[in-house]
Amino acid sequence: MIETTVKLDKILILDFGSQYTQLIARRIREQSVYCEIHPFNYNIDKIKEFNPKGLILSGGPSSVYDSNSPLCDKNIFNLNIPILGICYGMQLMSHILGGKVEHSIQREYGRATIAVKNNDGLFKNIHLNDLDVWMSHGDKVIETPEGFSILASTNNCKFAAVANFAKNLYGVQFHPEVVHTAKGQDILRNFIFSICGCKNNWNMKNFIETKIEEIKKQVGDKNIICGLSGGVDSSVAAVLIHKAVGNKLKCIFVNNGVLRHNEAEKVIRIFRDNFKIDLIYVNEEERFLNKLKDITDPEEKRKIIGNEFISVFDEEANKIESVEYLAQGTLYPDVIESISFKGPSATIKSHHNVGGLPKKMKLKLVEPFRELFKDEVRLVGKELKVPDEIVSRQPFPGPGLAIRIIGEVTKERLDILRQADHIVVDEIKKAGLYKSVWQSFAVLLPVKTVGVMGDERTYENVCAIRMVESQDGMTADWVKVPYKILGIISNRIINEVKGINRVVYDISSKPPGTIEWE
Repeated sequence: MIETTVKLDKILILDFGSQYTQLIARRIREQSVYCEIHPFNYNIDKIKEFNPKGLILSGGPSSVYDSNSPLCDKNIFNLNIPILGICYGMQLMSHILGGKVEHSIQREYGRATIAVKNNDGLFKNIHLNDLDVWMSHGDKVIETPEGFSILASTNNCKFAAVANFAKNLYGVQFHPEVVHTAKGQDILRNFIFSICGCKNNWNMKNFIETKIEEIKKQVGDKNIICGLSGGVDSSVAAVLIHKAVGNKLKCIFVNNGVLRHNEAEKVIRIFRDNFKIDLIYVNEEERFLNKLKDITDPEEKRKIIGNEFISVFDEEANKIESVEYLAQGTLYPDVIESISFKGPSATIKSHHNVGGLPKKMKLKLVEPFRELFKDEVRLVGKELKVPDEIVSRQPFPGPGLAIRIIGEVTKERLDILRQADHIVVDEIKKAGLYKSVWQSFAVLLPVKTVGVMGDERTYENVCAIRMVESQDGMTADWVKVPYKILGIISNRIINEVKGINRVVYDISSKPPGTIEWE
């Protein structure tokens, strides 16, 4: 649980396994209100200690009548705080308080239209009689508990939204957190501000001030090491921690040979020269490429690069005296994954850390971003004046260009891909599309085709271009890039990169494809 120098108004979300639970939290934080996600069976005493201004019960795939359905402590309804149940959360609230839930003959998945019957509470200042919403349910409430009234209905679902105004209990059968629900953010805002009375006092400036003091107290006079990759999370973490402890922070940057164009030079320039951070640069390009020789399986590439990184990092860390702490860019979604309820049974997944560093190092962790989503880390970076080329950087896989080379990874093929990838990014930036595109990159295929260059026939590599738009990387669609831009990229690659004579554009979505080609 985060503590700041400012007394925060907080919302607590209990997770019943919905695929949208993290989205609820993001929507609330977008309103500058702090919230946390905890499992459905979160202890009632811990809830009281958290002291939320309001409580949200998420959706989930279960039925309240299943033998193993997730049930919260019924005493939460005696806490005298506003509660909003979403989908399964609404059904559970009705079930616990004496209403009736049954399997619906006509299930609703996807778009539906609700008729708003009461503009108080959740629908305050929403002056529309009909709203398009996103449904995802097989059960429905057929009888509400005593004291509840109808706020909205559909043709198939009489109780699409309900309220007990006297007890500040609310339920919606649809998902206000998804973009497909019209006025969904307004509905959540009404709950957060009008009903719960929250103040929007969650901001990154307060967070930074609090974290700096926290890190100072935690680290003391000991050294702390950080595996710096040049990505958003580790970079912003390094700058924040450096503000707290100065040169007690030792950053280790490993050149694994599968980095992007001028990556090492950029990291050294920004962190050693600009921020004056104690940066240890380790060039192990040859070591990694020797390990990758003759390897074509992408999963094997990942393991080799990950294991070798750990070995190199461990070797360098052991050269530094008085190291007791390890900094990691762990994000809130990683933490949620390790505690969250997923599907019909509890699945505990150890959250991954940056670089997968070994437990044998026996270092205490400093994870300043455990409570933050990716977009919030970017806001921290902006507050700390981290250059935009880092803060706005598109996601990049840990194994780097190795998994964007289909087949064997060699120095020659890496140099070809590096040049092509640089051209893709350069032209997307020139077109003003870089920040609006989730990822844009080149892939080198294990295919050669005949081409004609000048008066000569060539037999060279095919390069694929991949550009996708996404909110979170879970689903993605290919970007409808103007033909003119694609033409410029293709011409530049073929003319400037020796070894490529054909460029193709990937128009696969995720699912069924993946963003990366591995």
